[in-house]
Amino acid sequence: MNTKEYISSGIIESYILGHASPEEAGILECVMKNNAEVKAAFEEAQTTLEHLATAQAVTPPSDLKSKIWNKIQQEQVVEEVAPVLSADIPEVGRQTENNTDRKEIQRNTPWKTYAIAASVLFLVSVAGNFFWMNSQSANKNEMSLLIADKKHQDQVMEKMNQKIDMFSNPDMQMVMLKGVEKHTDAKAMVFWDKKTKEVYLNAEKLPKAPAGMQYQLWAIDDGKPVDAGMYTEDKDSRIALANIPEAQAFAITLEKEGGSKVPTMENMFVMGGI
Repeated sequence: MNTKEYISSGIIESYILGHASPEEAGILECVMKNNAEVKAAFEEAQTTLEHLATAQAVTPPSDLKSKIWNKIQQEQVVEEVAPVLSADIPEVGRQTENNTDRKEIQRNTPWKTYAIAASVLFLVSVAGNFFWMNSQSANKNEMSLLIADKKHQDQVMEKMNQKIDMFSNPDMQMVMLKGVEKHTDAKAMVFWDKKTKEVYLNAEKLPKAPAGMQYQLWAIDDGKPVDAGMYTEDKDSRIALANIPEAQAFAITLEKEGGSKVPTMENMFVMGGI
């Protein structure tokens, strides 16, 4: 894997988001020490993600503190202690008890105030942390989506560039395969390298193969079908399916997964002559 492939693999973004394994993180840190291009890509990605996180930050509502305070005041139960007077208790005793109660209330009142204030600060802190965690989670999700979308776009661009290279290669012979009677809308393109004799297949215009089934390419040589390889989406226009020295035509059939020794003619989708 060269430097550009390593950068575009997504390991840098995974490392910044904390998704990389310890082994991946160790390798990246080692590479950055010895490769200026990778280090520059890391710094650029880090700056981009930091800007995105800042732009998407969520600030707690300005009235959150007052709402919490009002809620506490509404739910606070004020206990009023009403002294029980008895005819058997002397007046002086009653006054002494009242004075004692007032002093006790005065001693307790500051602690209650401090407790309520502490509760308010605690709730504001919890609420702030809650909003911060939600915003961070939302930012991470959005960044993950952006990274996934970038990877998809890179794959699409890579495939397009490969097709352009094939079209511009003078040694590459293109064979258009058109749909047969049962599948008139189906299309495919065979790229046959006349030097290496390797065949590539672009079959994006074929219907998606059902579960347990797979498309198989056939080369027709002297009227006989020759197995030219099994098609999968990851091979499309990228990986050679087979080496075919001679052929007068190509065709594609839908076979059981793994392929067949002979083509199932009733399952033929496209065919084209050279």
